[in-house]
Amino acid sequence: MISEALFENELQILIKNAIREDVGPGDYSSLACIPTTAMGKAKLLVKEDGIIAGVAFAKMVFQFVDANLQVETFIEDGTTVKKGDIVFHVSGSSQSILKSERVVLNSMQRMSAIATKTKEYVHLLEGTQTKILDTRKTTPGFRACEKWAVKIGGGENHRFALYDMVMLKDNHNDFAGGITLAIAKTKAYLKENNLDLKIIVEARNLTEIKEILESEGVYRILIDNFNYEDTKKAVALIGDRCLTESSGNINEETIRHYAECGVDYISSGALTHSVYNMDLSLKAI
Repeated sequence: MISEALFENELQILIKNAIREDVGPGDYSSLACIPTTAMGKAKLLVKEDGIIAGVAFAKMVFQFVDANLQVETFIEDGTTVKKGDIVFHVSGSSQSILKSERVVLNSMQRMSAIATKTKEYVHLLEGTQTKILDTRKTTPGFRACEKWAVKIGGGENHRFALYDMVMLKDNHNDFAGGITLAIAKTKAYLKENNLDLKIIVEARNLTEIKEILESEGVYRILIDNFNYEDTKKAVALIGDRCLTESSGNINEETIRHYAECGVDYISSGALTHSVYNMDLSLKAI
């Protein structure tokens, strides 16, 4: 993952763009009927059981819109919540609360859904050495929040983008002339450009696993779309020479079986691309 400073910058870019998209030249509904001097208070109401996520992010949104808005937090990120729970109160300018409302709700609803899904997968992996990873299968422009939500749910982050880790997948290897050439070219490129990046290489079968192991400097091997028996064989072949990661259509029914094959990580795009937003609302009080 990227540094904390770069991640913070991504969040600020995300917030700025989200407010630009939603508010534009002005929230005319509020401007038309609510005085600029009006003060109000609202509560974040949980309408569905799950894991709450995005509380800290909501505070960032409120701060961006109006530094004078005050948030009183009752439930922190990562907490199990039930329908009817109140997560926080926000008070201050009524116009500012309304200007922030949709960005806060859209973000928290999706982040909470992702955290809830991730926690489910983490629970399924309990008792194994395997950790769950997210992927780059995220919503364009909202990746920082989605990966943050995975962490809140107890998962681990894969690379953030194309620039913070090298991942040689099947197309890279084929276009480069084969796995061995792809690895050699990558190592030379990183050295020439003074880049300190970890290298992950995808394998489609056991023969490719053996070929990858002939090259040094590989951080992790991606065991992609293997069945259980071949995954066990791959883990045995790799041993402690590098880390292992399973991927490819792994779901709630199969994730435990792959973990029991002995892999270090399982990556799942479903954490971020196949969730339904958790129902939350912001109500005036």
